Amino acid sequence: MRRLKKYPLSILVILILCYLSFFRPPSSVSKIDIPHLDKLVHFCMYFGFSSILWFEFFKSKDSKTPKSKGLIHASLFPILISGIIELLQEYCTSYRGGDWLDFLANSLGVVVATVLFYFYLSKKMN
Repeated sequence: MRRLKKYPLSILVILILCYLSFFRPPSSVSKIDIPHLDKLVHFCMYFGFSSILWFEFFKSKDSKTPKSKGLIHASLFPILISGIIELLQEYCTSYRGGDWLDFLANSLGVVVATVLFYFYLSKKMN
């Protein structure tokens, strides 16, 4: 229950990511033909997810909480969620497919957010 109070935006983002990852898009939607646009979208979604986790971690942490704990919350957790979603898309849906390049784009978004927050913004936020 305590995490619900500490990470409300992050929980909302997880729910939105799950919805976007599993809903069946309407067949009438025209597809934009820009190469690798979906990978950029994946990168941005997980960059945003990790950034919100980092922001809420720094906002709620007390002086005794080590910054390394944020690595688990804001880095490893989104990568784990990303991998689980890709596997579920591949093996539990008939209209979505898991993609290693999507997982790579998701992970790169998390890594860039982590570098930005952990090494740069954490100094300014403390």
